[in-house]
Amino acid sequence: MWIKLMKIGSMYGCHQMSCRSFFIGRYQFFICARCTGVLLGSIFAYSFFMTFTPSILLCLIGCAIIFTDWLVQHLGIKESTNIRRLITGIIGGYAVASLFCIAVGYVISLIL
Repeated sequence: MWIKLMKIGSMYGCHQMSCRSFFIGRYQFFICARCTGVLLGSIFAYSFFMTFTPSILLCLIGCAIIFTDWLVQHLGIKESTNIRRLITGIIGGYAVASLFCIAVGYVISLIL
């Protein structure tokens, strides 16, 4: 089952670097810490969208947060930690999924 999950994580574009992933016992989680956060943030957004709909500006700020964490690490300014990757992933995942829900709602309002 672990091998199937690892293949699924790879299929969805996660790099699955072990140094950037969480482990359950001796098994590496099938997606990295940032992708785990994005997945959790997306699930939260889809679950709570009707209860809490963030503004587009707040969503863009959320996207900027995850992008900034990635960019700072990518440029070698400061290495991110798995906890920071998870937190910024949750924020970014919530933001992107919320933008998607807002866009779908807008398209539906145009049709109806």
